[in-house]
Amino acid sequence: MQIAMTVNGGGQSHEVEPRTLLVQYLRESAGLTGTKVGCDTSSCGACTVLVDGESVKSCTMLAAQADGATVTTIEGLADGPNWHAVQQAFHEHHGLQCGYCTAGMIMAAVGFLDENPDPTDREVRLGLEGNLCRCTGYQNIVAAVLGAANTMKAAR
Repeated sequence: MQIAMTVNGGGQSHEVEPRTLLVQYLRESAGLTGTKVGCDTSSCGACTVLVDGESVKSCTMLAAQADGATVTTIEGLADGPNWHAVQQAFHEHHGLQCGYCTAGMIMAAVGFLDENPDPTDREVRLGLEGNLCRCTGYQNIVAAVLGAANTMKAAR
């Protein structure tokens, strides 16, 4: 089947099998490998992207379901050389170690902060509970999200 969507601001149109997952489409058809396949069970969140502004685990969505949608991956989050506030905060607060979960964690954080721009520590932890990191104790990730929230609040 033929599908088309906007990915990171550009048009994408490809022939896919109806059973193709959005994560497969992004990695294989669109060539965007920042979105990772971690667990294949929707437990880890490494595949998180934004679909029409909503945080979605792309291993649980068929590419055909995104037909006509606007998808943002980690590759499309920055504005040219200017990192998104969440990306910058992850860098400044050392919110990553091996980096495997980082793209999904950042995308989930962006979606979370769009819904809750002034979160508490507890709200961040609850908001990101569907994204797993096997390397950190999450403290730096939470600090990064809170730091990004403050930066984004100051920019408003």
